[in-house]
Amino acid sequence: MIKEDLIAIYEQSFKENFDLPALSDYGGKKVLTYGQLASHIAYMHILFEQCGIQPGDKIALMGRNSVAWVTVFMATITYGAVIVPIQPDFTPQDATHIINHSDAELLFTTDSIWENLDFDTLLNLRGAINMDSRQLYAERLLDPQTDNPLSKIFKTLRRKYTTLYPKDFNPDYIQYDIPLKEATCIINYTSGTTGFSKGVILSHNSIAANVVHCLNIGLHKKGSRNLAFLPLSHTFGCTCDMLAALAAGGHMVTFGKLPAPLLLIKAFEEVKPTIVCTVPLIIEKIYKKVIAPEITKKTLQWAMDVPHLDKMVYKKFNKKLTEVFGGNFHSVLYGGAPLNPEIEDFLHKIKFPICSVYGMTECGPLISISLHPKFKRHSVGEILPVLEYRLDEDLEDHHFEDGLGELVVKGETVMDGYYKNEKATEKVLEPGGWLHTGDIGMVKEGVFYLRGRSKNMILTSNGQNIYPEEIEAKLNSTPFVAESLVVERDGKLVALVYPDYEAAEAANILDDELKDAMSVTLKQINSQLPAYERVAKILLVASEFEKTPKKSIKRYLYNK
Repeated sequence: MIKEDLIAIYEQSFKENFDLPALSDYGGKKVLTYGQLASHIAYMHILFEQCGIQPGDKIALMGRNSVAWVTVFMATITYGAVIVPIQPDFTPQDATHIINHSDAELLFTTDSIWENLDFDTLLNLRGAINMDSRQLYAERLLDPQTDNPLSKIFKTLRRKYTTLYPKDFNPDYIQYDIPLKEATCIINYTSGTTGFSKGVILSHNSIAANVVHCLNIGLHKKGSRNLAFLPLSHTFGCTCDMLAALAAGGHMVTFGKLPAPLLLIKAFEEVKPTIVCTVPLIIEKIYKKVIAPEITKKTLQWAMDVPHLDKMVYKKFNKKLTEVFGGNFHSVLYGGAPLNPEIEDFLHKIKFPICSVYGMTECGPLISISLHPKFKRHSVGEILPVLEYRLDEDLEDHHFEDGLGELVVKGETVMDGYYKNEKATEKVLEPGGWLHTGDIGMVKEGVFYLRGRSKNMILTSNGQNIYPEEIEAKLNSTPFVAESLVVERDGKLVALVYPDYEAAEAANILDDELKDAMSVTLKQINSQLPAYERVAKILLVASEFEKTPKKSIKRYLYNK
């Protein structure tokens, strides 16, 4: 069992890094030091206490990445309450379901989200608060006989703060003395809708194990910088971009806009992060915009085939891509989905420090991670030392080939279960604490090599296992495919393709000519595949596939 207590980690960090920069919003001028962050947290603790919030009570938080979002999150967990982060892109109906299902007593959100919520349907909520201004949106007296109106409490908060801290806020005021190791820290919902939502219960121990491992491998260090553009309401961004950075004494710059490649490139140039946490979709879009047009030039193609000259070309590409990401990082860490293998091979060939992390919300999220230069190509990193693991070769009526199996893990990072959902918990969590990841792969010397999701795997009539992700990776590397999804229809493989209209336009291919181009693509792809994996046809789709906040395609919407 891990020795470190999560909130003790932050008590120590806030004290030791009191005058160092901790937080700022991208595009804003104000930088919050660790001391100022601790001061804001102290103010929030007074608010919670006056509102009657007890350790273990639930507090919902819904909004885009911002200093205010981080402050509410950190104030909640250091108080001993349970944070319920809600994806800002969830519909009002989904958000309402999560707020009610989680038994949240307070909600912190923003104007644009609040105006679409109906307070009357938020049944257990005592109050809704603007997380930026800390002004009260609405309140409810659950017991008019005993409850003190929140509006009255809010008027006295500043006076109570100055009474408790009459002089300048100093490190001696930072005291988080609640023993919480086994207590629930976060309930993170994997989706919003009633039929799919599962509230993952993560303890303080689980999060502490994640954070300590990030510190041990040097993900963040004192004085490091990072641009947090992944949604902090998702565990990858929350742990690797926020919690680990604040534990190390790093400066976190929150990016609350949609992460369009051109905006990110500009932000990287200004922030110059020392670590970049991202998803494959962002890397692939930047690759297509910055690298792909250069590779197609005949002179460069010739040079890349000439010994010694090829190394000069690779060095040029490395320099160009390094500058795109700010030029000051030790690793570009991606997670959430596989990276196109051809792009990964190219990045390794030019010695670009790309590496992968693997995990799931149910592990808060880390299961395996390796940073450059320890990272092994085509792997998803080394399994955390706090985890035991095994590979199950038999899954229901499926038997995997030698060396492959479903990864099953047990240990400190594993969730306590799904909130108020015993049936869902029993499906993935064995009584002894073993968690079925649903992911197929192999382990070599503690390093995990992921093949695909067991629920996505297609079993042919002659018993062959097909991993659609591998076919999709090949499709996505062709010139006029933006993204693809391979599904089974009437016993045959069909590829749903959203075309790369920008590339088609550059090649003077009209919309009605795209089908002919896809016929060429189909022949090209099938020539690279064994007979049982060949795609029967390509169907063009009119719009991008609907995705989760971590930019994974929602496959269940298309497997029909």
